[in-house]
Amino acid sequence: MKKFLALLTAYGITAMAFTTDAKFTTGKIDGSVSSVSKPVESATISILKSKDSSLVKMALTAKDGRFEVEKIADGKYLVLVSAVGYNKYYSENFEIGEAKPSYSLKSILLSAASKALKDVTVSAKKQFVEQKLDKTLINVDASPTNAGLTAMDILEKSPGVSVDKDGNISLRGKQGVMIMVDGKPTYLSATDLANMLKNMPSTQLEQIEIMTNPSAKYDAAGNSGVINIKTKKNKTIGFNGGVTLGGGMGINPKTNNSLSLNYRNGKLNLFSNYSHNWNKGYQSLELTRRFADTVFEQQSIMVPNFQTHNLKIGADYSLSKKTTVGVVLTGFQNTGNNTNNNNTFIKDSRGKLSSRTNAHNITKDDWRNAALNFNLRHVMDSTGKELTADVDYVNYKKRSAQSLNNFFFDPTGIKRQPDESIKGELPADVNIYSAKVDYTQPLKGNAKLEAGIKTSFVETDNNAKYSNLFGGSWVVDEGRSNHFIYKENINAVYVNGSKQFNKKWSGQLGLRVENTNATGNQLTTGESFKRNYTQLFPTAFVSYAMNTKNTFSINYGRRINRPNYQDMNPFYYFLDKYTYQVGNPYLKPQFSHNVELNHSFKGILNSSAYYAKTTDIIQDVINQVDSTNTTFVTKSNIAKKVSIGFSMSAGLPVNKWWRTNIYANVFNNRFEGLVNGASLSVDGTTFMTNVSNQFTFKKGWGGEVSGFYRTQGIEGPMVMKGMGMISMGGSKQLLKNKATLKLNVRDVFDMQQFNGYNRFQNIDVRIKNQWDNRVVNVSFAYRFGKAFQGASQRKKGSAGDEQSRV
Repeated sequence: MKKFLALLTAYGITAMAFTTDAKFTTGKIDGSVSSVSKPVESATISILKSKDSSLVKMALTAKDGRFEVEKIADGKYLVLVSAVGYNKYYSENFEIGEAKPSYSLKSILLSAASKALKDVTVSAKKQFVEQKLDKTLINVDASPTNAGLTAMDILEKSPGVSVDKDGNISLRGKQGVMIMVDGKPTYLSATDLANMLKNMPSTQLEQIEIMTNPSAKYDAAGNSGVINIKTKKNKTIGFNGGVTLGGGMGINPKTNNSLSLNYRNGKLNLFSNYSHNWNKGYQSLELTRRFADTVFEQQSIMVPNFQTHNLKIGADYSLSKKTTVGVVLTGFQNTGNNTNNNNTFIKDSRGKLSSRTNAHNITKDDWRNAALNFNLRHVMDSTGKELTADVDYVNYKKRSAQSLNNFFFDPTGIKRQPDESIKGELPADVNIYSAKVDYTQPLKGNAKLEAGIKTSFVETDNNAKYSNLFGGSWVVDEGRSNHFIYKENINAVYVNGSKQFNKKWSGQLGLRVENTNATGNQLTTGESFKRNYTQLFPTAFVSYAMNTKNTFSINYGRRINRPNYQDMNPFYYFLDKYTYQVGNPYLKPQFSHNVELNHSFKGILNSSAYYAKTTDIIQDVINQVDSTNTTFVTKSNIAKKVSIGFSMSAGLPVNKWWRTNIYANVFNNRFEGLVNGASLSVDGTTFMTNVSNQFTFKKGWGGEVSGFYRTQGIEGPMVMKGMGMISMGGSKQLLKNKATLKLNVRDVFDMQQFNGYNRFQNIDVRIKNQWDNRVVNVSFAYRFGKAFQGASQRKKGSAGDEQSRV
């Protein structure tokens, strides 16, 4: 709590330091808008320059039809008034200057549009994929096949994104992606992050931002870039909301429901979103491991059964026309169990069965999260000078209980040795305190300066307690139990400058400095470590508009990927007696240099050639102990990796009712260095593509056919076979376009499964993993309330990098 109060104090001091206003212009324009019978509320007032009709400022009329626009610079203007159901109105030209700093327009009377509103079709349908120069946007609701899916499902079908058998997310073939939710890191390990995304319903999502090389304003974490998942936050005026009911059936059933409510009026905006997801899954895993004279063939059937509740509530309040404060409370609870039945057939080198082991493993999890964010936005003047600030507190609490029972049989099915039973209590607590301040200063000559500071404190407490059953009594297993406490403080400062030199050339330079202080203590063994380091992370962007059709850009950035907190925790997680996973407290961060050359043709066809060099790669490494016939997986810093690739994307209409988005990427990964003390030199080329076809028919009907495919690739010593998926869906607008009914089939041909192998040193492992992917989903969504768009509110907090590493 002391840390949190300290952050609040620091935030207050910094805010006061930055909020000294510069002198700004004092021009003002006012007036009133009405129809024949009543004032017109929420009409859009656009202040335009007289010479070229370029937009200067915008505002909305109040309930009484009046408006007032302040902080107008000296110059000549006119006013455009527009409102739904009325013809546009243009005012006379007028001038704001020292002699006449304010101007009152005569009463504006709008005339009704000649065509009744009921005969007008307003189309605001977004594309599923939007390609920008600096990012790719995925509009979740634009795709009918997203109904009933999860956040992980949507990521898998996003351009350039791939997910491996363990839920690790890669971007353009490179691991080390920073996953953020509403601008905040999730602080989760790969396993826990995958679990959260697999239980986060698509109805809760608004948009996904994919940034392969972010500017210095963002945390330097994420070697291959940043993926920001934006959850829904209604911004329309009045009381409104929506409800979605959905269900699906694969091998096992699932449900997916949500409710969103919003009230916005004047200075106050209240918003909330609740969702419930029940997912009973299915997974089959086959492992074949070859030792010197023994072959282990393992077959596992896993049935995860989890319920997730997600809640987000918040409020924004305008203290004045220049200052808005807000508070956001988010949280989730994920409870359930994962049942795993595992059979291991132990054979000699000739394939003759010598024994069989049956393992029955049940893991019960109760995973809870709560986060509180305070934010402030202060607009200093009409030029765009502004200050934003965030203070965050995030808590994760996980209670996991594991029960593992092993039964041993000879080839005839007779028990050959006593049963073995292991139980584990694996509690984990993470507390995060974070604060940041960002400042934007427009400069003369189409230039802009951005600067900011951030500090964060993180403490994780993991206390793994394992016991073995002997003679009817549980005895603590000292060799597997461990109590690990990790503390980390990161302080960062950045400056970022950009300038539009002329109509063709623009550039941006940035520098971020991050100071990291970390300590780790294994209370059980008495071991500890300290790490203190300061790193520079420069970024550079140059853009050239050759003509109206072709734009070229080149960018560079240095980035870091720190190990997840759970990956450093040296506790054990068992699949069976012979297979387990263990953490590594001595993991170091990995660093990368990223260069991209981009081209955009009419904003429709976009291509990118890229190069990345990563050192001290954090990678899953398979280790084998021949003396005990056991295999375990741990994270290690291995080798260096060089990635070279080329990607292209195109979003274009085939005709009036058919639009397609195509993404293709080919890349080569080369690994060189030491793995488990042995030299590794290997490379492989992979091709991946995402295709989405959207169809818009008459009378509110729509459809989609989408899919992805990835050829064989490598990750260190692991070779991954090709994998793909095709999904189909349809939608129908109902109840005067207030409701939508969607039906889709995911992975129609049941193609998405992992196949791979690892043959390195004494390791010879083949893996086949298949999930409950072929699922039929149906959903019904209903929207209610007014539909006048309000001003966009901020969604990002200060706890960015830290949350993604829990």
